[in-house]
Amino acid sequence: HRVARRVRRWLPLLPIVDYVSPSVWAWRPGRARAMRAYVDHILALLPFEPDAHARLGGPACTYVGHPLIEQVGLRPNPQEALRRRADPPRILVLPGSRSGEIARHLDLFGTALARVRAACGELDLVLPTPAHLADRVHSQTRAWEIPPRVVVDPGEKRAAFRTARAALAASGTVTLELAIAGVPAVVAYRVSLIEELIAKLLVRVPTIVLANLVLGANVMPEILQRAATPPRLAEALVALISDTPQRQLQIEALGRIDAVMNVGGPPPSVHAAEIVLAVADARGGV
Repeated sequence: HRVARRVRRWLPLLPIVDYVSPSVWAWRPGRARAMRAYVDHILALLPFEPDAHARLGGPACTYVGHPLIEQVGLRPNPQEALRRRADPPRILVLPGSRSGEIARHLDLFGTALARVRAACGELDLVLPTPAHLADRVHSQTRAWEIPPRVVVDPGEKRAAFRTARAALAASGTVTLELAIAGVPAVVAYRVSLIEELIAKLLVRVPTIVLANLVLGANVMPEILQRAATPPRLAEALVALISDTPQRQLQIEALGRIDAVMNVGGPPPSVHAAEIVLAVADARGGV
């Protein structure tokens, strides 16, 4: 945005399109109106963002679709759908992709999953992680009651999403991947006390779970901060493993994701390119 302001100052007639909106709907809403001075159009990844910018006085904004829509391989074929119902249930373990998230969530998730095992029997745990964290994750999960299969290959990760029955996840973009894959999930997140206090002052959304924001309802249960204890996480996850009302309600809600995100419409990259050209034409071309 600093670059965009300088470009607007030096080349005031040059069209400027911002691909990926700042989270003005979550915090610092005044940024939306400020962007009008140096951005002509915003290409949004989330379907509720155009309404948010209109409400906050931001630039023109169009939902083009999230890049995850173009990512192939998250939907199961018939054989993989059968694996979702087979035993032992495959559970995705998603503690986060940053070092700090691993530090805060990995042991918590391991203890919770031991309780899930006590309630449900054997589990097949799969833990996708970035390559640079793999050694640490291997080392830290070796002593778990059920050591997970740690995967770093994107293809193996997508295969696990296609065959998982449920997931225990840290809040992040991965919740949107789970929603697109149709995997019911429990979401947890912990931050430091100072980060929690800052968030309470600044954040203006009813949920921090991206999938819930997109669907407009608290579909995936979120258990945050001191409430995120092994017993509570285990209880919520156990309810998603068998054929329970909680599982059925979440599956039905996740079934709305295609309509909400316009899955099957123009690919997001193509839609984005069309708007860039339209904005350039409207300003006299480049």
